[in-house]
Amino acid sequence: MGQEITRSHFRKADFERYRTDLARETALLAQWFADEAFDARGDVAGFELEAWLVDRRCMPAARNEAFMERLRSEWVSPELSQFNVELNVAPQTLHGSVLATLGDELAGTWEACRRTAGELDMDLVMIGILPSVQESELVLANMSHMKRYRALNEQVFRQRQGRPLQLDIVGRETLRTTHHDVMLESATTSFQVHLQVRPQEAVRVYNAALIASAATVAVAANAPYLFEADLWDETRIPLFEQAVEVGGYEGATYGPLRRVGFGSGYARESLFECFQENLDHFPVLLPMRFEGADEQMQHLRLHNGTIWRWNRPLIGFDAGGRPHLRIEHRVMAAGPTVADLIANAAFCYGLLEYLAHMPTPPEQELPFTQARDNFYLAARHGLGATVSWLGGHKGALRGLILDELLGLARVGLRRLEVDAADIRTYMGIVEERVRSGQTGAAWQRAWVQRHGRDMRALTDAYARRQNTARPVHEWDV
Repeated sequence: MGQEITRSHFRKADFERYRTDLARETALLAQWFADEAFDARGDVAGFELEAWLVDRRCMPAARNEAFMERLRSEWVSPELSQFNVELNVAPQTLHGSVLATLGDELAGTWEACRRTAGELDMDLVMIGILPSVQESELVLANMSHMKRYRALNEQVFRQRQGRPLQLDIVGRETLRTTHHDVMLESATTSFQVHLQVRPQEAVRVYNAALIASAATVAVAANAPYLFEADLWDETRIPLFEQAVEVGGYEGATYGPLRRVGFGSGYARESLFECFQENLDHFPVLLPMRFEGADEQMQHLRLHNGTIWRWNRPLIGFDAGGRPHLRIEHRVMAAGPTVADLIANAAFCYGLLEYLAHMPTPPEQELPFTQARDNFYLAARHGLGATVSWLGGHKGALRGLILDELLGLARVGLRRLEVDAADIRTYMGIVEERVRSGQTGAAWQRAWVQRHGRDMRALTDAYARRQNTARPVHEWDV
């Protein structure tokens, strides 16, 4: 969905032509997999961070166009709503001082963004859901001025036959509301970790990402409130799933396959299975016509970008045009600080490295349905979730992370030859956060318990602590 398009309205012929182009590119992709045509390099790390623009009252500021015009950075782009922007970093090999390098680069971009926002009498906040956002602000008038977003809204509701979205989230409290556009999605801001993988390891890494999702969503939980209701530790998960609730082809529209979800199963032989599923089970949303060669995979990549698996395989290209495979791990919330984000990325990369190279593949021991259930339990209850693990063990996720997963992630990072000092620093941040139990979600709830449910004041208190750059486990309430 990062691609801009040239039109926002389409005819039946556009969909038919796009479907033909997509099928042809999917067949070519199958040949690439068969011929092992992908770049053999792996262990290349990157990520995307979504953030909120806020005004001096800590309310969403729908001004990303003015912000982008003044900032003029190739590493920052607008998001779905005018409240949001996305920060990117240059990909780095997972080796040596990679964690410090990524942290320095992200911190530099973050501070440049905050300076620019300040010049426009705004600030920037990274958090899973901005506590102060109100449903009345999530409307088309505040959508970014890009054709792809207008088209997305039109096509989602065309496939829903005009039916409004029904938001129904049951957590500590219950929130039910009806919404008439896709702008609910813009309330969910995340930290999306990318990993370029070697073709021969891609299936194992993808399955490892699915299994690891329960742990990573819990340690990064930072979205307990939506419209003042106290819901899941990571309310971003059900909100996103319900904000673009469109299923597969007619007859399967309300079946198990959703455009936003955990997926339909582990990969078996190849990541191509996901792209074949895209073709077979998901109607085209944005039938743009691209003039480039099939080898550019423009139709396939755009279609894949409108199917939001929490772990999504991607096709990318290097500067010379050679294709590569990436896994996009989408489960973690934005924030609370740059240090927390790099620590979360380190935990994720280390855990994936270990799980993907276990002698017995963990997906042979943990059924997909259990990995999926673990994920949603962790998103709802955070570190307090009870999950099932390898060998049939069942217990508290917090204990599993402290007793086993942190150690596995450290081993994985050492295998990647990441600097020992950086491993100690960043894995130490995750360990202290888990020991204290103070994730971003836990801190927000503790603040509300002490000071009351004033969402604007909560946002202000959160932003002040975020701007100290101290990791969240050190914050006071």
